[in-house]
Amino acid sequence: MKTLHISQPEIATMTAEQVADLAARLEKDDYGTPFEGLEDWHLLRAIAFRRPELVEPYLHLLDVEPFDEA
Repeated sequence: MKTLHISQPEIATMTAEQVADLAARLEKDDYGTPFEGLEDWHLLRAIAFRRPELVEPYLHLLDVEPFDEA
């Protein structure tokens, strides 16, 4: 299994079109293995932490829900 690692400079140079392509793959969910989809999901999540403005239209793909730890 290939380990996905994307550096902060790579995320810094990503375009809205690249993120849209990533989101389209996730929405289509037509991967050869479950791990391929998981790699894309982790990539989208990494982008969300560093460039949230690019991921805002695709937050539904991350299933991020606020919770109360109290």
